[in-house]
Amino acid sequence: MKKILVINPNSNEAVTQGLRECLAPLQIPGLVETECMTLAEGPFGIESRLDSESVVLPLRRVVLEREDADAYVIACYSDPGLALCREATEKPVFGIQESGLFSALQRGERVGVVALGLKSIARHLPYIRALGLESRLAAERPLHLSVAQSEEAAAYPRIEEVARALVEQDMADTILVGCAGLARHCEALENALGIPVTEPTQAAVSQALGAVLLR
Repeated sequence: MKKILVINPNSNEAVTQGLRECLAPLQIPGLVETECMTLAEGPFGIESRLDSESVVLPLRRVVLEREDADAYVIACYSDPGLALCREATEKPVFGIQESGLFSALQRGERVGVVALGLKSIARHLPYIRALGLESRLAAERPLHLSVAQSEEAAAYPRIEEVARALVEQDMADTILVGCAGLARHCEALENALGIPVTEPTQAAVSQALGAVLLR
């Protein structure tokens, strides 16, 4: 049986459990197993460039040690260590920001990104330019929440407020949530807005499924 290893680079097990729940529809029993793991030595939330850089070598170590996996997904929207992990293995490695952006833009012309904070946006924008997607970015708007706060039910009104601003003020016609901790809010958000909402870890795992099933 094939295996996709989804690595949460922060040490917040609640985020990992949220990923397990949102990825449950993508499990293919008897054919492909999707395993979610927490990087124990990671920060509690990846909310700064220092946090992002601190997990690069630990992520590479996991990729090298977990040879039982057929594909890897780095479940942090900053895509930390993506290039280094790809260099470390011949197996496919997916970053959720890269996968999420390309997936969202298959469902609309202008993507609006719900980000955690201003520091997150400062990391994301150069990456979007490097991917050649800046012209199709409506905007990124911050929640001003931590990773831990963003996954709580109480965060939903703020998440919807920011997403509505992306649609009504920035003219986004598709929304991408810019943190794995926001996974549990996506269904309600899509129902409220009436436009596609992409959860980036689901997007990355969907692409990983295609990669491992076609190998």
